Amino acid sequence: MMSTYLKENDVKIKDGADVNAIMRDMMSIILEGVLTEELDEELGYTKYDYRNKDTDNSRNGFSQKTMHTSYGDMELDIPRDRKGEFEPQIIKKYQNTVTQGMEEKILSMYAKGMTTSDIESHMRDLYGIEISDSTISRVTDKVLPIVKEWQERPLEEIYAVVFMDAIHYHVRHEGRIVKRAVYIAIGIDMNGHKDVLGMYVGQNECAKFWLSILNGLKNRGVQDILIACVDGLSGFPQAIEAVFPETEIQQCIIHQIRNTTRFVSYKDIKPLMTDLKRVYTAATEEIALVELDAFEEKWYSKYPRIAKSWRDNWANLSAYFKYPEAIRKLIYTTNAIEGFNRQLRKVTKSKTIFPSDDSLMKMLYLATMDITKKWTGHRLDWGQIHSQLEIYFEERLS
Repeated sequence: MMSTYLKENDVKIKDGADVNAIMRDMMSIILEGVLTEELDEELGYTKYDYRNKDTDNSRNGFSQKTMHTSYGDMELDIPRDRKGEFEPQIIKKYQNTVTQGMEEKILSMYAKGMTTSDIESHMRDLYGIEISDSTISRVTDKVLPIVKEWQERPLEEIYAVVFMDAIHYHVRHEGRIVKRAVYIAIGIDMNGHKDVLGMYVGQNECAKFWLSILNGLKNRGVQDILIACVDGLSGFPQAIEAVFPETEIQQCIIHQIRNTTRFVSYKDIKPLMTDLKRVYTAATEEIALVELDAFEEKWYSKYPRIAKSWRDNWANLSAYFKYPEAIRKLIYTTNAIEGFNRQLRKVTKSKTIFPSDDSLMKMLYLATMDITKKWTGHRLDWGQIHSQLEIYFEERLS
């Protein structure tokens, strides 16, 4: 068929644009033919075959429709019936793309952080397709029910470690720009597989919202978390204890360092960090406390709040000292979630303000699916970590 078309029309192919044009023409011929066949079947007779007509309905010309395809925009003649009862199947009434491939391209670009105007421009330049912002929004809106289902999916009964943190974005709400916290929980199960357990858009980060998320995890099947790695948010440990009372809480060292060295002079930061590193990299908790005393003695006059903050949070900061090296490396910082958040920020950096909470959630979910498709295996040292976890949590695991 293609060979005949090329010969009869004396078509010369010079580049990819010519190929696209030919494929677009061929596709329109095929689709219009199928639509005609559908109407024939609906009416029960073919055109001009009045002898087999057994209906008071009849053909009523055509309506034109612009379809978006991978080969560019094309005009189709959609056959109509006089009574308006004909429901085409290959090209449905409100469909404006020929295949799911076009929607997949839009979702893929959205997942990479492209704005709707960027996608619109890209589709026009690359495929010669005119797609409005509203059409792109309708395509991406199809993700929202999938997001809800993903947020409510069943989870494992036991997680070795769950990292919890929040990142913040600006969203337009009722004519104002407000700050939204995106609460994220990443879990490592007893087989060493990492997964994003949940991601939720809420108000500014607070322990009360985290409590509702933890209850949600429990309702989805989580019976126990061995170790929870969190930031220094006030009330967070109490929220975890209320839902999972036996969970060990490890406060993130990196968050603690950021919070306590925020106002240190750039002239002092290097020597101060050298002294502080001796505290959190000490071989034992006893040595760490000795180093903290030495740090306080040296830096108290300039920065009295640093050592005090470390002492106030010591119970949750020092949890990792009781474990051997393999487990320490796993929970020492929240690097697992910090790396994930960094990838999300990379995707969303072009969006300074999101038009709505749904818009924010759509992009983060699609980005998450893109990021986590690489999370196929487990840590290389998981065998050693798992055996040590079994030793320390033998009673709870049994």
